[in-house]
Amino acid sequence: MIAIEREFYAYLDQVDLITVLLPYSYFDGDSKEFRLKGEGVDLPLAIQKKVYLEETVKYICLASVRPEIGKPYKVSDDHGGETDLQIGAVIRTEEFDRLFFYEGNDLGVSYTPEKSTFKLWAPTAGKIRLKLFRDDRQNPEFINMKRSGKGVWSITVERNLELYRYSFLVCINLEWREAVDPYAIALTVNGEYGVVVDPTKASQVQDGFTPLRNPVDAIIYEAHIRDLTMHPNSGASRKGTYLGAAEMDTMTPLGESTGLAYIRQLGVTHIELLPFHDFEGVDELDTFGSYNWGYNPVHYNGPDGSYATDPEDPYSRITELKQLISAIHKMDLGVIMDVVYNHVYIREDSPFEKIVPGYFFRHDEHGLPSNGTGVGNDIASERLMVRKYIVDSVLFWLNEYQVDGFRFDLMGILDVETMTAVRKAVDGVKPHMLIIGEGWDLNTPLPGDRKANIANQGKLPGIGQFNDWFRDSIKGSTFNIYDKGYALGNERYLEAAKQVMAGSVGIGKRKSGLFLQPGQSVNYIESHDNHTLWDKLKICTPDVEDAILKKQHRLATSMVLLAQGIPFLHSGQEFFRTKKGVGNSYRSPDDINWLDWDLRDENLDNISYIKGIIAIRKANEAFRLGDSEEIRRRMAFLPLQAPLIGYELQAGAGWEKIIVLINPSMDQQLAELPEEAKWNVLVDHENASAEPFRHMEGKKVLLEPCSLFVAAK
Repeated sequence: MIAIEREFYAYLDQVDLITVLLPYSYFDGDSKEFRLKGEGVDLPLAIQKKVYLEETVKYICLASVRPEIGKPYKVSDDHGGETDLQIGAVIRTEEFDRLFFYEGNDLGVSYTPEKSTFKLWAPTAGKIRLKLFRDDRQNPEFINMKRSGKGVWSITVERNLELYRYSFLVCINLEWREAVDPYAIALTVNGEYGVVVDPTKASQVQDGFTPLRNPVDAIIYEAHIRDLTMHPNSGASRKGTYLGAAEMDTMTPLGESTGLAYIRQLGVTHIELLPFHDFEGVDELDTFGSYNWGYNPVHYNGPDGSYATDPEDPYSRITELKQLISAIHKMDLGVIMDVVYNHVYIREDSPFEKIVPGYFFRHDEHGLPSNGTGVGNDIASERLMVRKYIVDSVLFWLNEYQVDGFRFDLMGILDVETMTAVRKAVDGVKPHMLIIGEGWDLNTPLPGDRKANIANQGKLPGIGQFNDWFRDSIKGSTFNIYDKGYALGNERYLEAAKQVMAGSVGIGKRKSGLFLQPGQSVNYIESHDNHTLWDKLKICTPDVEDAILKKQHRLATSMVLLAQGIPFLHSGQEFFRTKKGVGNSYRSPDDINWLDWDLRDENLDNISYIKGIIAIRKANEAFRLGDSEEIRRRMAFLPLQAPLIGYELQAGAGWEKIIVLINPSMDQQLAELPEEAKWNVLVDHENASAEPFRHMEGKKVLLEPCSLFVAAK
């Protein structure tokens, strides 16, 4: 990029409003007249307002003709000085959006062996060149692109361009910038260039997963591709890669299944994979020299090369990711893709900012980039072409990679209309597919009623939200590691625990809840973020023996799985995953982040118990009621002494009634059942099974410390 020296500045801030900034060092910041000059234009500007700032005088001027965006203009003053008219805040006006919204679905590269067409949306650019090379990057071709309607630039090259590298040189405000195609689907190492590929050679995803009837039928298992196989005893031969994670018959030295086979045996329905679109933080030429979760997005439509066996082969990452998804589908599991459309790694380096500066990101009232994400920039999803990009990208992954759901990172940064458009677009291809997100209320300059957060869940039907009320009520505050939740024996959370076990929809005296429907509540106590539950337990209760901590951990995890709503497990949670006390391991070494398969082998009894709880949920639809009114009709709490929770479910489909009793205390507790009957025991402090493993008669049951009891009749 070449810096341009200017004595004063002029910006187009609305379609007919020009702001001129004169520094005091330039004729004391004074000018009586300004003129707009361009091709066939030489007109005076009407000065509407003069504002004295700290270092400059700001003149707000009205143009009698609208400057054509993308064409060069000059602004002159009465001293004979001239400056180019730069694109200013007009980029963020609704009128700009309406003028340049492009509905076509052909942005990026359209390839055939005979020709390739490149299209780029860049309405503020004055010139664009396509940079193109195959093997000799020192001698690329430069081809001028042509502007057409709605600010779209295009060029067709009539020869076979398979495996050619390309980028765009974009001239805006007389400065040239080089950028990768935002719609690039294939990339060179570390995302330096886009690559033209033949889609027919990129293989196809096999064995699609059938969407579930209702979101509450899902059981989500969150995992990081690299973590699945990096442990020395994972049994995988291609550790840390797409293909390593796709290996199906891996085992530990003790002969216990690992990887996909193990996850299938647990009984979950979906694997949620941490971001695998191209991200910064791992050098693809030195994959194991660093580690990253993937929340540093750079290119949204290309898989990251750090998981590929050959990151220098543009096809490798594509075909190997598809093989992983196919392998997951063969296990009859769905794939949820973790997507990070709320920010980019570095705004200034992003193709979005280089190609259409100022458009794709939110700015505050002072014109500075907003930072609700905490990483320096917020994507302006409310703008028409940003919304279109997000929807286009989601549909690309859905159609090309056959993913079975999306998890939106920091969804509260995005707007309601965009998430509604995503839901509608996805339903047009694969109805009932899972869409979930983090609906935190973040400080971004978007009106509160437009944010896609928990407060606006009534406007977001069909989209699940991570339920922090559930998380903090059951395990204790995530942000106060010493706070203990209900499952850790804190009676203060008892009433909240009842509500969240009922799907957070409002039950009993509470007529309204956090959500309108249970399918909007993603229930969890642990994820990749923050401390694992085991580490929290070890830190906040260092003097308690492990046997007791394991009981608390088991109880909390079981409550996730038996609550109304969508249960979400962090990989390894079922065998007391630890990150050795590290609370934010996004770039910690592998030995902090990997799934420790030795630890898994040491805790087979707890895994067997959690498998039993999962099987009970899947076998009894009373634990996954899809409608809030049905929950209120079929779920009723028992009048038990604190700290006990008990409730009965009108079951149907095999059982007339199911009773759930929870004792979070360290003492035995005597609980009274609602009636005297012959009860079939499904869960006690030692066992959990979808089939009864013992029977009991009577009306009272002795609950062991820190335990769960489930019986049916």
